[in-house]
Amino acid sequence: MAVPPSQAQVVVVGAGAAGLAAADALSRAGCSVVVLEARERVGGRCFTRRMAGLDIPVELGAEFLHGEARSTHALLRAAGVRAIDSSREQRALERGRLRPVNGFAEAQRAVQGSALEEDVSFHDFLRKRNLPEKTKAFATLMVQGFDAADPKRVSARSIIDEWGEGGELGASQPRPQGGYGPVFDWLARSLVARGVALRLQSAVQRIEWRRGAVTVRGRFLGEPFAVRAKRAIVTLPLGVLQARSIFFPSLTAKNEALKKLESGPVIRVAMRFEKRFWESRAPRVAFFHNPKAPFPTFWTPLPMRAPLLTAWAGGPKATKLTGSSEKTLLAQALASVRSVFRDAPNPVAAYVQDWAQDAFARGGYSYLLVGGEGAREALAAPVADTLYFAGEATDSEEAGTVAGALRSGARAAKEILNSGTEP
Repeated sequence: MAVPPSQAQVVVVGAGAAGLAAADALSRAGCSVVVLEARERVGGRCFTRRMAGLDIPVELGAEFLHGEARSTHALLRAAGVRAIDSSREQRALERGRLRPVNGFAEAQRAVQGSALEEDVSFHDFLRKRNLPEKTKAFATLMVQGFDAADPKRVSARSIIDEWGEGGELGASQPRPQGGYGPVFDWLARSLVARGVALRLQSAVQRIEWRRGAVTVRGRFLGEPFAVRAKRAIVTLPLGVLQARSIFFPSLTAKNEALKKLESGPVIRVAMRFEKRFWESRAPRVAFFHNPKAPFPTFWTPLPMRAPLLTAWAGGPKATKLTGSSEKTLLAQALASVRSVFRDAPNPVAAYVQDWAQDAFARGGYSYLLVGGEGAREALAAPVADTLYFAGEATDSEEAGTVAGALRSGARAAKEILNSGTEP
């Protein structure tokens, strides 16, 4: 069996976007690197699948490029993959009829001209604002969906910073042609060709450390292994870090940061139908909203034309559903579609992904709690020039995105390379 090597200069825990980016930067600098990944694939919360009968990819994790996403665009260029602009046309169910809406603009309108002397929850922030109910409804919808956050817990200041002038909410959000999966497969092949030891199905259970030395223990296909290195880059998702401590001795220095962040739940249901039945009523519409539905948003793959709808629930909507059977989640997703299109037929195929129930993710992506300013930077800070941290939750500018994860991996690698001592 291809067990992980027993020694390297740097061991990277996790082969999602952050871990692969870190390994890429370190290996280019000549470091010996071992990457340990519990899953049988790379990409982490980027999860691309194929569905029989469809010519397009089905994304069960990250799908779009949000904001400038320079690091993501750079990766796509290196992999020879185009970014395809997505359609932004939206409709919302209002009084039984589909009406044009710009949910992104409504949400941004809710935070325009705002400045908070003291941080509060987004729910309390909205409650005190003199705004139309429609604006408040879509702002709530977007904070639950776009940010996967609970309005009663998320920092209003963080949402204002994200959505405000120059924010990423209303910007163009293209997709990688062919999905994220092939992009990270390409990056993984490049790493292996450069000599990086990439080990899948290698679940890390324990990280023993002291200054200048790390031993990572786990199991590969049921058999124990140990990898020793001078340094480790830990890219585990926030929800996994919060669930249990794998560090010995424990990392008390990270406790406060972990308390100020939350891993937002996300559930996606991708449904293939025999025909694009919605096009008879809304041929150019990409996103449909019904804030009262269990899955309040679903979308088409426009500009690609395929009989595929993706239903999305995040934040409290997902919290109510998480842990339900796939049959129940599919039924709730279909009921949400039928709340907009009453005659919607049954799908002929479907994939369900409940990220909060995924043992290697324990949530979709992170958000900042009230009073959590500085938590991402604190989580990212190295410990004893030995343990380094990456992942979307550690990026203060593009958290919750693939770009943020890529940036964080490159940042952690740079911290090691610039530390003044040999890796």
